[in-house]
Amino acid sequence: SGGAAPVPLPEEDCMKLNPSFVGIALSSLLAIDLWASKRLGVCAGEGSAWGSARPLMKVIEVSGHGIPWVLGTFYGLCQSDSSAAREVLLNLLFALLLDIVMVAVVKGIVKRPRPTHNKMDMFVTISVDKYSFPSGHATRAALVCRFVLRHLVLAVPLRVLVVLWALIVSISRVMLGRHNMTDVLFGLLLGYALYGVVEHCWLSPATTPALFALW
Repeated sequence: SGGAAPVPLPEEDCMKLNPSFVGIALSSLLAIDLWASKRLGVCAGEGSAWGSARPLMKVIEVSGHGIPWVLGTFYGLCQSDSSAAREVLLNLLFALLLDIVMVAVVKGIVKRPRPTHNKMDMFVTISVDKYSFPSGHATRAALVCRFVLRHLVLAVPLRVLVVLWALIVSISRVMLGRHNMTDVLFGLLLGYALYGVVEHCWLSPATTPALFALW
């Protein structure tokens, strides 16, 4: 008697009888991603299925690292005596620096840990490199690939080699156990999109004369 209303249970004590379809789908995709990435990590360690190929994979890893690309581009910019080449190299340097900053920001926000089977022996890492999402190598590979194909005059075989390099660098990230597949896929999409930003903000003597006066 008295008509007192029942006290509601705390939210954590309530059983969710109807979980959302989106939640189930995302959880399933995440589980598939982790499972497939671990199965494909055939070079994650010396004792892995393709452990003997690990040194080669690490050479490929260095070929997509940001530091060699930034230093090489800066050196070429300093040595170039052609105004057209300086313009292309300056924008490539801008693209590489933009890529490094964007990947660091996304990694710092998402903070997805690297795969458990990854061996942390990467070439020159910084604080955010302990995180996995997205793959900076894949982002850089897609960005550089689009940039080179657009602004360098190359024979067809060389253009094919550039595309193959981008694909091999991206695939090697999963094979080495550095990243999950979704890290690499998002990295490729991000790199592809960043190239559009570089084209939109293209640096030229007409738009940034003070910058070109330095060279």
